[in-house]
Amino acid sequence: MKIVTYNVNGLRQRVSQFGSLLKLLNSFDADIICIQETKLRRQELSADLAIADGYESFFSCTRTSDKGRTGYSGVATFCRVKSAFSSVEAALPIAAEEGFTGLLGCSRKDEAASAVAEGLVEFSREELLKVDSEGRCIITDHGHFVLFNLYGPRAGDGDSERIQFKLNFFKILEKRWESLLCRGRRIFVVGDLNIAPSAIDRCEAGPDFEKNEFRTWFRSMLVESGGHFFDVFRAKNPNRREAFTCWPSNTGAEQFNYGTRIDHILCAGPCLHEEHDVEGHNLVTCHVKECAILTEYKQWKPGSATRWKGGWNIKLEGSDHAPVYTCLREIPDVSEHSTPSLAARYLPMVHSLQQTLVSVLMRRQATKQVKSDVVSSSFPDECIISGGCSHVKRSIANCDVNGTDISCRSLDQDSRNPILKVVGHSEDFKEEAACSTTIVFNEEYARPLPNKRTRKRARKSQQLSLRSFFQKSQNLDDGIENSTNDISTSQTGVLNSNNQSQEAPVMDDHRCGTMQNDTNGISSSQGQEEPDRPCSPTQNNTNGNASSQGQEEQDGSRYLEKQKKSDALLEWRRIQQLMQNSIPLCKGHREPCVSRVVKKPGPNFGHRFYVCARAEGPSSNPEANCGYFRWASTKSRPK
Repeated sequence: MKIVTYNVNGLRQRVSQFGSLLKLLNSFDADIICIQETKLRRQELSADLAIADGYESFFSCTRTSDKGRTGYSGVATFCRVKSAFSSVEAALPIAAEEGFTGLLGCSRKDEAASAVAEGLVEFSREELLKVDSEGRCIITDHGHFVLFNLYGPRAGDGDSERIQFKLNFFKILEKRWESLLCRGRRIFVVGDLNIAPSAIDRCEAGPDFEKNEFRTWFRSMLVESGGHFFDVFRAKNPNRREAFTCWPSNTGAEQFNYGTRIDHILCAGPCLHEEHDVEGHNLVTCHVKECAILTEYKQWKPGSATRWKGGWNIKLEGSDHAPVYTCLREIPDVSEHSTPSLAARYLPMVHSLQQTLVSVLMRRQATKQVKSDVVSSSFPDECIISGGCSHVKRSIANCDVNGTDISCRSLDQDSRNPILKVVGHSEDFKEEAACSTTIVFNEEYARPLPNKRTRKRARKSQQLSLRSFFQKSQNLDDGIENSTNDISTSQTGVLNSNNQSQEAPVMDDHRCGTMQNDTNGISSSQGQEEPDRPCSPTQNNTNGNASSQGQEEQDGSRYLEKQKKSDALLEWRRIQQLMQNSIPLCKGHREPCVSRVVKKPGPNFGHRFYVCARAEGPSSNPEANCGYFRWASTKSRPK
């Protein structure tokens, strides 16, 4: 059996990197895969992030929003199985639990759930709920052992609140472990504990490294200090140095393997042999085959280009952690059992089946709105109905206006013509000559008319690009001219009281002649504008000067636009040159520094400073960061 632990730094990003969840899981070739820092809220769990063919998954998500921790942390355990519903495989757990206090729910009420109250009676319910509210633990019982998938809290120096939270977290966790060990259970603890236990597990240990209370607690849990747990990696690799699992991505430290070992695999309890009381028999020596770090999952791999030469804009795929794995041997099968109810396959939100009260109320409001829109859209604003009709008794549908002849057909005969529908009356009526109504039809009415809310959404969804702001108004002028022509040609007729069609004078290409040319000349002399349509050579010659003048204006506007773009480009290059000249050079390599901003709360929050652009590494390596630092000047520089 192979167990892998991996801090993915966002499950959604890792799934996107590998193409699918199944490809990500198969890349480990493991039976149990424990993932930390999924950064998923419970309502964000979907099938593409939780369900993979051949695996059963168990999730714990953040249940608090304190200090912006919504969607923060989160753990998940994936178990590879052949038959999920009825299996004897040890990889498929017989029980599962979210959290480790017993207050968030257990897949079944067994002795493990009752042991929680026995081991944690000294803690209040509020303390227990607080440590379990950030989605940092999933417990799976595999019969022969209990597996804890943990994501330990991070507590920075000076943050007393988080330091106390971290202390309570591990104190309550230790009580839970003791209660299980007292009943003879075997325990495996895997995950990112955010603790580097020894100086060998850190790139450079400071003078106060050994005084850290969390490292003191960690070492007290180990067998060599009188505790119950084995550090599986150190048991199999006792003298290996620079075996790090995490590198700060903001400094590029992975290039020089300048990191820490904070991802661990621990185990405690007797071995599976009947003669486990014999000296030398324990869980590590009898059942752990190997334990190593999967360095191929690092962001920066040997042979890659150095980031400081290519610039910090180089995108490196992957997490800031590397997976750690262990292989177990002689793990027998367990009795036949089914998948625990905590599995993601049973969560309704994964299959988009869970509904909230807000969604139900919104659906009812939307239904009412649709009904009102159906009635209101029957009378579009563009349809102009005026006159002295006292009543209208039937729907006027598909009215074709051809000269003075008006033919009204039913909607079923032809649905492609313009439609004007009046609802509220069912009986038919004959045409009334006394009805003085004016109706203007437009072909756009034949298309479905969106309501006002839909039109507003369509306008908001059109995102403008930066280039659109620099475009000249030439396209706008052309659009206005084209829209004017469309409006003039879309009016098909006017219905008056004598049922006669009055057509507006339209210049037709096929019917224009000498009379039109003469008329065009007279109207032009009178200052009246006529549509510019190519009817005859005479008309083309008349409008030739105007078209050439318009072409010259377009060419002039295009030249001005190009000139403005070139001026803007030169100005931007000048600004970049000034910025480049203002950046200092580091003293170690005489290379331009990179600017950073202080994000830690305090008196210097928001202040800008310059540091060496090279990746962080050992001080003995001349190719690494030289340690140059300088605050950015707040005063204006002399010209």
